[in-house]
Order: sequence, then structure tokens, then C-alpha cells
Amino acid sequence: MLEWINDFGWIIWLTVFLLLAVAEMLTLNLYFILMSVGALAALVAFLFNAELWLQIVIFCVVALATTVLIRPLALAHLHRGPADQLSNVDRLIGHKAVVLETVGMGGGLVKIGGDIWTARINGGSEIPVGAAVEVESIDGATAIISQPSAHKSAGPATTTA
Repeated sequence: MLEWINDFGWIIWLTVFLLLAVAEMLTLNLYFILMSVGALAALVAFLFNAELWLQIVIFCVVALATTVLIRPLALAHLHRGPADQLSNVDRLIGHKAVVLETVGMGGGLVKIGGDIWTARINGGSEIPVGAAVEVESIDGATAIISQPSAHKSAGPATTTA
């Protein structure tokens, strides 16, 4: 067995590299791809006729070093942007919506920027169909809405996103 590993170790390291790369594609957490760099380093060590124990040490050291040194920098680069930058559903808060199905404590439907959302009110009485409302927050896939204040409700309802 050890003789086979000494002859075909490149297959083992290439397989480890590919498996780690596939695992990274499934998890997207930047651990497995950095470990795969260690597998590539061990493959290079094999090609230079390094002993098996040295290949394993190189794999471990390179995987650990890339994880400790590169991962924090990569994550910082991926997550950069203004701290107050809104994304996804957070951008909907404060937007106007139109009630499509009467909304009460049990729920209903509203149209926000061309999309239909389930909705419920935070408190108060039911809101009838056609009423202009404002999105207070998003809870999962449900918009929490309220009737806009008197000075805001004078204009027509818009459904811009």
C-alpha cells in the first residue's frame, strides 16, 4: 500500500484538492478552498519526491497558514461597504404599498414596488383594499405595515421600489 502511495500520490493529492474545492462550492465559507491550497502544495511536494510525512506536514502547515492569514483578509474584502448600506428587504422599509386584500391582525396582501407580499398590521384596525400604507418592517416574508400619517396620506399611493 505504501508503495502505491509513493508511486501514485499525485492522484491522492489531486483528489483531495478536487473534493475540497467541491466542498467549498457547496458551503461558500472560505475554509475548504484554503485547505485545497494545502493539497496543491502537497502535490507539488510529491512532484519534487518529498517523503509522505513531509507532504502531510506541508499540507497541514499551508492549510493552516492560508486559513489564519488569508481568510480574514478575504472576508473583510467580501464584506466591505458602508455600514449603513441597506440590502435586500431592508430597502423596503419606509416604502409605500397598496393593499390588495384587507389586512388585519391575521394578515392580508399588499403590493410593494410591483411585488405582492403577505402583510399584517402592527396594531389598530383592519386596512381596506386600495388603501395606501407604509412598510414599517419585514418579518420573514411578511411586511408589517401601518397607515401613513395624515400629512403623508394626502397624495396618491405609489408602489416604487
